[in-house]
Amino acid sequence: MTAEAAATDSDEQQVERARLGDRTAFEGLYRAHCGRVYGLCLRLTRDAAVAEDCTQETFISAWRNLARFEGRSAIGTWLHRIAVNVALGRARRGGLEVVPAPEEDDREETTRAVIDDDTPPIDVENAIASLPEGARHVLVLYGIYGYTHEQAADMLGIAVGTCKAQLHRARRLLRERLNA
Repeated sequence: MTAEAAATDSDEQQVERARLGDRTAFEGLYRAHCGRVYGLCLRLTRDAAVAEDCTQETFISAWRNLARFEGRSAIGTWLHRIAVNVALGRARRGGLEVVPAPEEDDREETTRAVIDDDTPPIDVENAIASLPEGARHVLVLYGIYGYTHEQAADMLGIAVGTCKAQLHRARRLLRERLNA
């Protein structure tokens, strides 16, 4: 089967074919989900090279464990769970450094919100990147990717109450940074 044909199949169909060893089907899943997985890893790690490594590790792990995917959630949710585990595992092993935000001239892409012509631009990505790790992880999972508190807490291995407290903290700190 060609990659074009695999792209027209649903995720469920591709998962089933990939479970049977169809690498083209898994490639279709990769192409459909790698951007969001990379984005999640980038926001969690704040380092493009590390995010690329985490993305690769995520899909390698997914390929190896595809038989264990029960289908109770969407494949994208399962991949995000693996990505969070990979990124947090790497941080626990000391594989992540705190990387300062890139200088203005070094950025390729930056999310900017401009209130009016006289107001300096607000760099939302840098404000999020500057949050403490726990608060940033909860904000990314809950606020950006739309997971529930229960799902985010489960992914991060924390209590739901801690997740809610970290989200409150993240929002307060983000508001302070954006209003400064």
